[in-house]
Amino acid sequence: MSRLARTEGLTEVQQEILATISGFVDREVLPVATELEHADAYPHEIVEGLKKLGVFGLTIPEEHGGLGESLLTYALVVEELSRGWMSISGILNTHFIVAYMVIRHGTDEQKARLLPGMAEGRIRGAFSMSEPDCGSDVAAIRTRARPDGDHYIIDGRKMWVTNGGSANLVALLCRTDEGADAPHRNMTTFLIEKEPGFGEVAPGLTVPGKIGKMGYKGVDTTELLLDGHRIPADRVLGGVPGRGFYQMMDGVEVGRVNVAARACGIARRAFELAIDYAQRRESFGRPIADHQAVRFRLAEMATKIEAAHQMVVMAARRKDSGERNDLEAGMAKYLAGEYCKEVVEDAFRIHGGYGYSTEYEIERLYREAPMLLIGEGTADIQKMIIGRRLLEEYRIDS
Repeated sequence: MSRLARTEGLTEVQQEILATISGFVDREVLPVATELEHADAYPHEIVEGLKKLGVFGLTIPEEHGGLGESLLTYALVVEELSRGWMSISGILNTHFIVAYMVIRHGTDEQKARLLPGMAEGRIRGAFSMSEPDCGSDVAAIRTRARPDGDHYIIDGRKMWVTNGGSANLVALLCRTDEGADAPHRNMTTFLIEKEPGFGEVAPGLTVPGKIGKMGYKGVDTTELLLDGHRIPADRVLGGVPGRGFYQMMDGVEVGRVNVAARACGIARRAFELAIDYAQRRESFGRPIADHQAVRFRLAEMATKIEAAHQMVVMAARRKDSGERNDLEAGMAKYLAGEYCKEVVEDAFRIHGGYGYSTEYEIERLYREAPMLLIGEGTADIQKMIIGRRLLEEYRIDS
């Protein structure tokens, strides 16, 4: 284990899990990540390896076939996987969010039917909230579900669905017009089951194809087109309509811890590459690591990685304790995303011209890091959340 980003107070089980994942990343992910990423190829063999390790069921309770681990354990696993290739953590993250939402908000029937398959990785989850005309402004969604006897009919268009093609379960937020005066009380989460793949994957539900991206490749990011998609009423998450906004926000809260953990993993890998290269590359007759300018960069990079990691740990532990953690999750996501971008850029600078070459891994990291500035809410949205929560905490009596 590296000197950076250590976590104090872990149990023996947590340490064993992380050691297993670290070894898996070194053997199975790092040697093939750049090749797969450049080809935009789905990492089938890596995913099968994660299934065998039980990672898809990491946080699912033991009574449903999972390992019953905490958000902290999951965040640390995500950090380690992202050190290898961020897209791997993307394949897991939406699955994890959907499993978390079923555990927290699902009916007993939904838990019994879905969670064992999710723990095995046989049922794979996707999370669908954003639309072409709205991302962070969730209250502005237009996709609608109207009652039709003991079913709902859903019409609309969803955007930026990670795992939209490979998943066979989608937690989808839409408007149901429950008659409430506030828009967020007129939303419902549906658990949509479909076939994996592209095209019409269920009657009235089409996945057009993968969205091209500058980074975050391998994992499929898609649209969902719903045109008269008919779904039984018992597919409403929790069985009661009108609670979708709160359920989704609860999922996003843990998702932000995940994105922050990804940022820490990428930053740590960028640092590893930079400090290794700096000791091998020579200029003016000595390794560039001997030059003060490079040492200063390395010092700043390591400090940012350490700070971001500890903030992720704090946010995860607060959520695990049952406390509200939207402030800490927002801070962790904001800080880790910004620091990741800066650390990767410094590693890029240390590599000089070679950093611009597709033969070097840092080129891939340089394209992946920007996603962390916008995923699960942009940096500006995080600052809005942080500012609002601080004013709640420090409000003065007028």
